[in-house]
This record gives sequence, C-alpha cells and structure tokens, in this order.
Amino acid sequence: MEILWVLMALVMLGFVLLPVMRRRRGMIEQVSPGHPDAADPANYGFALQEELDVRMPGPDQDLVDVLDLVQRTQDHRAAAQLLAGTEAADELRWQRVQAFAGAASLELRQRPGGVSEAPGGQWLRVWRAEAPKDAGGAAVHAEFLVQQAWRTSTPGTDEFRIIMEEARAAVGDAALLAPGDPVPYIVELSVARGLGYSQTEFEQLWLKILDRAPNHMGAHLAALHYWCEKWHGSREQAYGFAEAAAARAPRGSLLAAMPLFAVFEHLPEVNLVSGFYQSETVTKAMHGALYAVHSARADDPMLAHVRHLLIFFLVRAERWAEAMSQLVHVDGHVGALPWTLSPDPAAEFAVYRALAVAGYEANGGSPATLSN
Repeated sequence: MEILWVLMALVMLGFVLLPVMRRRRGMIEQVSPGHPDAADPANYGFALQEELDVRMPGPDQDLVDVLDLVQRTQDHRAAAQLLAGTEAADELRWQRVQAFAGAASLELRQRPGGVSEAPGGQWLRVWRAEAPKDAGGAAVHAEFLVQQAWRTSTPGTDEFRIIMEEARAAVGDAALLAPGDPVPYIVELSVARGLGYSQTEFEQLWLKILDRAPNHMGAHLAALHYWCEKWHGSREQAYGFAEAAAARAPRGSLLAAMPLFAVFEHLPEVNLVSGFYQSETVTKAMHGALYAVHSARADDPMLAHVRHLLIFFLVRAERWAEAMSQLVHVDGHVGALPWTLSPDPAAEFAVYRALAVAGYEANGGSPATLSN
C-alpha cells in the first residue's frame, strides 16, 4: 500500500520524532505573548480555556443536563431514561454510554471513599443493584470497568487482567439484555485489545458488530486500535482496515475519514521529516476526512470527532484557513482525539487553536473574513 511504503521510507531517513510534550512546549513558545504572530482567539468568539468542556467532543445538551443532574443528586434514573430513549444503533448511544462511564470513573478517582465517605460513582452501583435487567445500566457498567482497567492499572499485570476479565463478563450480561444493541460488542473491542484476543476471536466479535451496525464509526475507531502494531496487528493491517472501511463507506458516512485516524495512530511510531504533514500520504488522508466532513449530516454525532482530528493535522500542515473553518464548529468542546491523550486536554487544544489564529492572521485573515 502506498501509505505503508511512504511511512517506511520516512523511517529509513532516520529523523527522530520529538516527544509529544516537548513538541507542545515548542508550540507554546511560538505563540507566547509578544511574538509577532501572536493573536487573540477571543476576537473570534472562541471560549476561554477554562470554559472548554473536556467531557465530550461536541454539544449534546440532553447529555449535559442529565450528567449534571445525576452527579448533583447521585440518582441514576435520568441516565437510565436518556439511554432508554436513544436508539441502539445510533452513534449517540455509544457516546452517551462512554460519557456516563467516564463520569463515574472520574468521580471514583476524585473520591475513592473511606471510612466516613462513600466512593464516587455510587449512582452507577445503585443503578446496577436496583435495575439489574436495565440494558443501559449494564452497558455503562461494562464500559466503566474497561475505562478503570486502562486508567488505573498497567496492561499485562494481574490487576489489569482481573479487571478486564470482569469487564468481559459484564459485556456478556449487557449483550444478553439487548441482543440487537451493538454497544456491548463495541465495548468488548477494548477488552479484545486488553486481553489479547486472537485474530479469529476478534473477527468473530467484529462480525457481530457488522450484523448490527455495519457503518458505525465509533466501532470502526475502536477496532482500529486492535489492528495497530503496538497491540496485536501490524501497520499494514491497520492501514488496510482503515482504507477498506473508507472504500466501502456509503455517501454521507464519516468512514471516509478512517485513513486519517490510521495515520494518527502511527505517528508515535514513525520518524518524521520536515514537511511530513504536507506530504502526499497525509494530504490524501486529510482530503478524505475533509470530504467526509463536507458530505456528512450536520447532526452526525461523530462529526465533531473528525473535525477535532482535522484541526490537529491542518494546523501541522499550516493550512490555517481550513483549520479555522473546523474550529468554529467544535470550539467549546475538547473531549476527543488528539486532545484527550494529553494530561490537560483543554490546554492542548488551546495551543493548536492559538496557532491556527496566529497563522490565519499572519496570512491576511481576520474575524471579518472568516467563513465556515
């Protein structure tokens, strides 16, 4: 494959990729106060860094309202009602399951509990105890266990495996409660990566998802992680999977953006030369993602995910105006790749946003000329 050969050639050139934090520090210096290219994102109506919502990639007011209510009252019933009213195969259901699980996990980390204090996320435990046949609660619990495994333990350790085995059992319970729902099997994709499913086991799992939601973008992104070289696949398999998904994507599907996610997954593993982000390989992947964004429904729940990744690549490629066009759609929310890989997603996003604004204005742009 063309993309594989190009990346292999880059490795042979021997230029070393800078560590992520060092790279980010250098970018901050470029847009520090007093730099001639510095510009103020506030002029474009962008949110302050401290106002950026790290919980989700884009707006979902119903979810925000329910999350706030559940965390304030520690009553799970609003969460159960929201999931019950969300169509099983809808991308939105998967995002909401992730959000509820993530909220419970974060609460537990912030309040582990003790002699005189109940642990955080108690509402999820009550939900499972009071409504053991609730498919939504079962799915959230399974995803919660997966997130706990990745966040609190090290892959390969006994602790990690114990939590993952518990998650696999929870996935089975959730699947029995909702036979047509792809979400439990999408959760299991992370279990497959953590427990090292064989290729045959993974493919059997993947067929269950395709039977229920063949064009589910979230499922494809979760499956891509399995195929990456750092887990159980190879770089060639990862790119093959992404390109095949893009090739069979129906019109209006964001699956056409899958190759860009494959490029991103392997960025830490390749050595980069100057101009890599303007290379034919990356440009082709970006154009596929831009096409997907322009042809997708405006209310597609996965649209924000693609826009966030495009911002990263467009800024790196110094395509300032296009980066700004994506920013105006997603600013205010940063719960998506690549920002969530940083210890401070809001700060990471703010750096790229400042670079986009500075580059845009250095090339003649202004708030008056920005169009989306």
